[in-house]
Parts: sequence; structure tokens; C-alpha cells
Amino acid sequence: MNEPNPTQGEASQPNKQYDEMPLHETLRRGVKEMGYTEPTPIQAKTIPQAVLGTDIIGTAQTGSGKTAAFLLPILERLLREPTGRIYALVLTPTRELALQAETFLKKLGRHTHLKGAAVYGGVGMEPQQRALRGGAEIIIATPGRLLDHMSRGYVDFRHLRILVLDEADRMLDMGFIPDVRDIVGRLPRNRQTMLFSATMPPEIVRLSREFLNNPRMIRMEEKTVAAAGVSHRAILVEANRKTSILSDLLRQEGMDSVLVFTKTKHRADRLSFQLQKMGVRAGVIHGDKSQSQRVRALEAFRNGSQRVLIATDIAARGIDVEGISHVINYDVPHEAATYVHRVGRTARAQKEGDAISLVSREEQDDFDRIEQFIGMAIARENKTDPNAAPQAPMGRFSQPRHRPGVRPPPRHRYQHKF
Repeated sequence: MNEPNPTQGEASQPNKQYDEMPLHETLRRGVKEMGYTEPTPIQAKTIPQAVLGTDIIGTAQTGSGKTAAFLLPILERLLREPTGRIYALVLTPTRELALQAETFLKKLGRHTHLKGAAVYGGVGMEPQQRALRGGAEIIIATPGRLLDHMSRGYVDFRHLRILVLDEADRMLDMGFIPDVRDIVGRLPRNRQTMLFSATMPPEIVRLSREFLNNPRMIRMEEKTVAAAGVSHRAILVEANRKTSILSDLLRQEGMDSVLVFTKTKHRADRLSFQLQKMGVRAGVIHGDKSQSQRVRALEAFRNGSQRVLIATDIAARGIDVEGISHVINYDVPHEAATYVHRVGRTARAQKEGDAISLVSREEQDDFDRIEQFIGMAIARENKTDPNAAPQAPMGRFSQPRHRPGVRPPPRHRYQHKF
């Protein structure tokens, strides 16, 4: 496959309503019935190119609207195809993302004859087998489970026309790239391929050179998307007091729907146990939980029966819940871009949201990099123990909130990003 051509640049961003997009009336009806009228920037840039069959590389963060950016062109291109064959394959890293995309596909394509199915591990094979034997035209799958089905000999991709690699950087992080290469090697070479990734590390660039042919590059600005509608603040605290501080926060008024991030699965489980001892119930979602456990925890969080959900970054890629009031970083992420993905879970649908980080002394360097990445200084509240033994200065924690020469990114919002 050819290397991406940077001279093609980004597609222009027309200021269009969905009615003006190159989509069939049945698809516009589906969008309207979901309550949306204006495409997000990634949709406005991607859809006109994708419906033409162009290969796409899109850098877009969680919450930018990329799911519809590739599902709508898939539906548009397959409207006149007969049923009973697999025409499109979407590879995604987690079960939650597969289910989320399947839900949107059903809503967007409700007035078409096209059917989609999610294929992922942790559940029985038979319903998925029926879909893969001709029961669905669009397959949304995690790589490992799809390979399990392919090894049994009944998956027919001879008619495949469209491949989407969603959250490619997360698939890289989770070690799925060998499986992805195995799958793609068995697909027709004459196809449209779209690759979406929140970041574009060298490994993903190399992957795009393998799989895509003369693609259109579409880039979204990370910093602007991250800042829209989110109020950021930090609480300086010793590492061993984070749980008690978090417990106090969760008891405050307005903590209606709170997503708490930890770095590891073990810390998520331990934090849930500790909070429960303090009288705070919290669901947990991470890769070691069974599918039924994850679905129950996510549904309880979505319907409000449990207002606190503890998650790891990998599991959280599949969380698309409206009305999250707060994102709390129990652990400060090492990568600044991960912070952007986390806080993007709140302030959706033109609403405000709060992002709170519990920052220990050991995490100050990571937190400084986050401030530099998002282009703003974050207000801090010092809750370190005054009776604790003297330690080294907190570095930039003593600096004022507004730094000379740092201009916060412009605040603007789009409709709920699906």
C-alpha cells in the first residue's frame, strides 16, 4: 500500500447541516431522529471524502464524533447492496467500543435494510456465528474473537469493500497489532480502508503505510477539543491520603455522576474496596472483569442507580455516557494525551463538566506536562498534611494559576458527539 500523501492536506471543513451532507434521505432521517442537526468537525471533514471511497487517516480524540464519521459513509456506500454478504468490517480494541458502535449503527441505519453485528469475546459463539454466516452486512469486531471465528472456516470476506481500524493506537497499546495484521492479510486488497487514532505514534504511521492506499489525512486539534466545556482543578495531597480525600469529594453536593480513573486494574479493585469500607459504593470496570460484570456496571452507571464508576484507561475507551458531571483522576496519567481522553468523558452535549486531579508529590512532573500540553495552568488546592515531615519543594505547584505568555485555548462546543 502507498504511503500517506501529506500534500493532499486536510479536507475542507464546510459549515454544513446533515441535510447538506452527501447522504441518502434514509440516513438523514436516522440522524434527525437521534436529535442531531450539525455535524462535528471530524464528520464534516470525513464524510464527503469517505462516501467517495477514499482511504482516510483520521486523528480524532474520544468524544469527537468519529463513530458516525465512519458509520454513515459505510451505510451510504452499501445502501444498494443485496443482503447476506459481509461488505464492511470495523476492528476495535474493546468489547465496549464494539457494542457502542453497534448501537449507533442500528440507530443510524434504522430506515435501511442493512444489518450490523458486534463480535467480541466473553459471550457465546453461536449468535455471532450466525451473523458471520450471512446474518449481517457490517461486522464490528475485536481482533481476537474475530480470529477465533475465522479459524473455523465459515467467515467469508470475499465481498468485503470497506475496512475501518478504530482506536488504532489503543490496539497498539493492547498488543493487538499482530492479530490485526493477520486479519487484514486475509482481506481483499481492493477495498477502502479508514484508520482512526487519537494519537499518531511512529508504529501507527508504519501501519497506515501497510494498509492504506494514497489516503486523505484529516487531523483534529487535540488541545481545543480537550478544553471545551471542562473546568480543570488539582488537589495536592500525599499519596496515602488520596482515598480519604476522594471519599470526601464524593460526598459533596453535585457529585451526581462521577467517573474515577486509576492506572491499573488492581488499584481500581482496591479503591472500590476501600471506598465501600468508607460507605461509598462504586462500580468497577476493567479488562479482567467478565463481560456480564462490565455490562452491569456500565448500565448501573448509565441509568444512575450507581453514581460512581472506577475505570482504567483501556476499559474507559468504550464508555459513552451522557451527563457525567465529574471526572476524577485518582492517579495522574503519565501521558498528557491520556488526560485529554479522560476529561473528554464529561462536558458533552453542550454541558459543563469538572475534571479533578489528585496529585501527589511523585506525580508533579507528569502534571506539569499535562498543563503544557493543554496550554493552560490549572488551579490548585493544597490539602497536604501540615504536620507531615518536611519534604522537597513542590516545584511548579507554587506558581500562580495564570502564567505569563500562556493563552488558554478558545472555548467552543459542538453538539453531543456520537
